[in-house]
Amino acid sequence: MNQQETYRLGLVSISFRKHTPEEIIKAVKSAGLTCIEWGSDVHAPCKDTDRLQKIAALQKEYGITCSSYGTYFRLGVTPLDELADYIAAAKILGTNILRLWGGTKKGEDMTAEELEAFTDTCRRAAAMAEEAGVILCLECHMLSITETPDHAVSLMETVNSPAFRLYWQPFQWLDAEGSLAVAKAYAPFAEHVHVFNWQPPKMAPAKYPLSEAADEWRAYLSVLPPPRTLLLEFMPDDRIETLPAEAEALRAIIGG
Repeated sequence: MNQQETYRLGLVSISFRKHTPEEIIKAVKSAGLTCIEWGSDVHAPCKDTDRLQKIAALQKEYGITCSSYGTYFRLGVTPLDELADYIAAAKILGTNILRLWGGTKKGEDMTAEELEAFTDTCRRAAAMAEEAGVILCLECHMLSITETPDHAVSLMETVNSPAFRLYWQPFQWLDAEGSLAVAKAYAPFAEHVHVFNWQPPKMAPAKYPLSEAADEWRAYLSVLPPPRTLLLEFMPDDRIETLPAEAEALRAIIGG
């Protein structure tokens, strides 16, 4: 079985916050992608049942699935009892994977007491997820526990639950070699991958076409083999019209 048969290719909806869910679904279908990670901030608020059900109906109409629910639930900050609302929303959308955020600090900036409390919260969240039959995945991002591999991997090993996993994406401030090292560390725990081409200039990261980072992405995916879901996030020009070109670049990278 080749990579094209086993990677699922999709889009993160927050790439196009100004567009409606129907416009995004149509664009995904037209670009030959099969799934969407819906963001809870704009497109799919967890308590808006009517909107969630409309999105689910549109997915069915166009033959698109929900890969994951991209929440802004922040472990250690958002009250844990609110997690049930996000789990219920994910199930309406038809996914068992929720993206969460891991606190507000990298591990080395936490005190021992803060780290212990945060780990306990993660254990309790994982237990809730196991009971509900879903998987919680931490966003790979700065100013969170996942900023550094040592603490992210340690957390995964300590919580030790099939319902508590990671995402991976290149860190925008690292070069390709540094990002590859992080990808290798996260690979045993990584469910989904956010795909984009941000290069780290001195002042702020800048976005470029994915085709210009084809070699880097082939290296990343060599340590993140299928089956996984690859989700395009952020167009180089922020335009929905650019999605087909980025989708084609991703297919070329995986050899399809």
